[in-house]
Amino acid sequence: QVQLVESGGGLVQAGGSLRLSCAASGRSISNYNMGWFRQAPGKERDFVARLSWSGETPIYAMSVKGRFTISRDNAKNTVDLQMNSLKPEDTAVYYCAAKIVSSTTWTDWGQGTQVTVSS
Repeated sequence: QVQLVESGGGLVQAGGSLRLSCAASGRSISNYNMGWFRQAPGKERDFVARLSWSGETPIYAMSVKGRFTISRDNAKNTVDLQMNSLKPEDTAVYYCAAKIVSSTTWTDWGQGTQVTVSS
């Protein structure tokens, strides 16, 4: 299994930017699809972004497309989420996730990092 630890969350005003980082250990992420999800209080966990192991075009939730960018650095075993033009509705706990290519489900999750966007 892959252990995932998120960092970079914090408090930012609307219109600002944050860069989240997910550090992986235990396994190389080179053969994993990597993703970001988020969960606001009282809400379900929602998909944010995905980057495949093969480097295909990333997929984004429509609510963040054009504002967020997912990237990976296999040499460093990290996955980042650059978040620009943040909105109050982006406030949530953000989770990094991994899925080995042969798996049908996301099986490895980080503990999450809080992102709060003020009006």
